[in-house]
Amino acid sequence: MTRTAPPATAAGFSREQRRALTVLGVSQALGGAGMAAGITVGALLAQDLLGSTSLTGLPAALYTTGAALGAAALGRFCQRFGRRPGLALGNAVAALGSAGVVAGAAARWPALLLAALFVYGAGTVTGLLARYAGADLAPPGRRGRAAGTVLFAMTLGAVAGPNLIGPTGALAHAWGIPRLAGPFLLAVAAYAAAALVLLVWLRPDPLLLAQSREPRDAGAGPGTGPRSPALRAPGVLTGATVMITAQLVMIAVMTMTPVHMTGHGQATQAVGLVIALHVGAMFLPSPLSGLLADRIGGRRVAAAAGAVLLAAGLSAGLAPPDSVALLACALVLLGVGWNLALLGGTALIAGAAPAENRAAVQGLADVGMSVAGATGGMASGLVVGGSSYPVLATAAGALALAVIPAVALSSTRRHP
Repeated sequence: MTRTAPPATAAGFSREQRRALTVLGVSQALGGAGMAAGITVGALLAQDLLGSTSLTGLPAALYTTGAALGAAALGRFCQRFGRRPGLALGNAVAALGSAGVVAGAAARWPALLLAALFVYGAGTVTGLLARYAGADLAPPGRRGRAAGTVLFAMTLGAVAGPNLIGPTGALAHAWGIPRLAGPFLLAVAAYAAAALVLLVWLRPDPLLLAQSREPRDAGAGPGTGPRSPALRAPGVLTGATVMITAQLVMIAVMTMTPVHMTGHGQATQAVGLVIALHVGAMFLPSPLSGLLADRIGGRRVAAAAGAVLLAAGLSAGLAPPDSVALLACALVLLGVGWNLALLGGTALIAGAAPAENRAAVQGLADVGMSVAGATGGMASGLVVGGSSYPVLATAAGALALAVIPAVALSSTRRHP
């Protein structure tokens, strides 16, 4: 017999849900610092070792490709064994990949660096998958806010990470390691600590507890993988389309911004500041975006994301390369638009995926995001190498408008 969930508190969350959000928040703050390393200096490391601007998008392509495989594998792993071991494993993999990046940079061995970035990417996807764990035990009308709370927790580490380029670079130099590898030293420690926090304290497991409380399809199997009807659900398809488009646009512009700035004489500290503001904008609005998804619906939030991403692309394309302030504003808009798309899409998927294969379906949706990120990362270097950064940013912003017709078509199918 299906157990009935205990009544929620006045805040809308049960005791188990509040505990899960607290533990997830601590792990996300740690993981955010590790994630910022790849965003800030991954492309610059590749440029240094490979000596080619057209290949500077390769690191983003590799770690987002790794993230695609990691999302699929971790989604199935969580479905079978629960969120606690799955998320802990993902953070441990990210720590291993970070250590490999440091070793590759120290040895000046591009092959090791690129392989380690792939492993790093497979682990960093854990930070995004954790948003689903935040929503596992939430009431239907508060799933957006729960997912937003988990993403918001990444803000502290994600903003601090890029601003620690100087201190971590100095530490790396003192150890005989290239300065640009310094943020990855921080990532090793941060991801290892996040894995430990999850493994020890994420009890009871939110996904397993949610499954025990929700009715299951009598004909459903053990639920180790996504089934075709679940993938065709309107909320899943729309949510995945929105997140995939936003990820491609965001990764393409973000990857080449550090290269664009340093190519026009900007110092690495200025680059770090711009990326820190961008990463902060990716996660800081999460509680508000989640609240909007709960109040007005994920589809309307996703449509707003398309407009904000268009504004971001146009702003980045028109900003003078010597204006740190204008580039920072453009990258903040890029982060806000991505956040709206992510929370809007997450709310749609969390509400549509069935209990018996929820984690696997969610992981597969994030596979699409990672593939889109890999495409955007690789194409960004080629576009800038063949034309310019303004062309890349403007084209990416225009592509973001595809979110609006996708949402409109989905609404038409639901309400003929």
